[in-house]
Amino acid sequence: MTAASTIKTWYLVHKWTSLVCTIFLLIICLTGLPLVFHHEIEHWLDDAKPLSDVPASTPPANLDKLVENAKAMYPGEVVDYLFFDPDEPQVYVGMAKKPGDGQVSGHAVRMDGRTGDVLLDGPLYTEDKFSFMGIMLALHVDLFAGLPGELFLGFMGLLFCIAIVSGVVLYGPFMKKLEFGTVRAGRSTRLKWLDLHNLLGIVTLVWAFVVGVTGVINELSTPLFRLWQGTELVRILEPYKGQSVPAQLASAQGAADTARKALPGNEVSFIAFPGNAFGSPHHYITWMRGATPLTSKMNTPVLVDGRTGELTTVAKMPWYLTALELSRPLHFGDYAGLPLKIIWAVLDLITIVVLVSGLYLWLARRRATEARIAELVRKHLSLIHISEPTRRRGI
Repeated sequence: MTAASTIKTWYLVHKWTSLVCTIFLLIICLTGLPLVFHHEIEHWLDDAKPLSDVPASTPPANLDKLVENAKAMYPGEVVDYLFFDPDEPQVYVGMAKKPGDGQVSGHAVRMDGRTGDVLLDGPLYTEDKFSFMGIMLALHVDLFAGLPGELFLGFMGLLFCIAIVSGVVLYGPFMKKLEFGTVRAGRSTRLKWLDLHNLLGIVTLVWAFVVGVTGVINELSTPLFRLWQGTELVRILEPYKGQSVPAQLASAQGAADTARKALPGNEVSFIAFPGNAFGSPHHYITWMRGATPLTSKMNTPVLVDGRTGELTTVAKMPWYLTALELSRPLHFGDYAGLPLKIIWAVLDLITIVVLVSGLYLWLARRRATEARIAELVRKHLSLIHISEPTRRRGI
């Protein structure tokens, strides 16, 4: 294969992968902007009561107290989980009509983690999905199409990564006769936008590729977690096979204390109660996070017997779930606070310009091609029109 044919092949790869994914990448980039600042926006839109005015040294409340408070509000429901806000002393108590029904009837009661005071009695998850941030998240993750939507957007992300790689391959030959950063502003509009498209694309190359790859990994979160549930978790739960959710649960506070003893130096980030749809019918699955900036994004599941409160095991996280946990904050620039989020937002806006300019270049090239074809047809018809009288006169 000659160099020219190789370049042509890469051009076709870049052209079609870009065209197929552009519209969906625009949706992802536009919805990604508010999601980068989701903590700040949710805090701004939050109508919860303020945290209780207590001394900073006030110790956390007993988790059993929070559980009892939530049950008192909803006596006919069960506790599905406890989620611990990593930034503020708040605990979300997830409730459901029955064990495993969280996705259908679930809602959360937000409480002050020190006093047990109710800060917000949240709506059903099915209703919250249609809030502003809920709509942004659904469009960004699955286009309101569930798992098929997640897999589809994951494939679009993969095409985006291929488009980036092919664009890098094409950039070298294109820039042989131009200095880096050249934008031929004095030439045609199409050439100016081509130069700008190439410049912005190469400047945001690393960021776009990292966000693209982590986005693909995030879109695989559901099948990856189900893989863990169907392999490692099944092996751990084999001795409890066939057992139903215990009628009387052990202390939630005891389960948290047991997990802390099993992993000293770690903090509880999430407790899935027995019967949780993504947990175990017989165990508290206590997810523990580390204390460093990096390990705080990584969680280790500790299984505690839901009937006796005794430690069952500290589950080993497979590499693919570790990669998933590390990719989530990296995808949204959630590692270094507001300054990194602002950088992420700027790069997101630049990527939107790259996508729109790529679409414009394709449309402009297509119109130019159609115009050339129309001109050739017009000239051909003119020649026929001129030659016909001549042929009739026998010339």
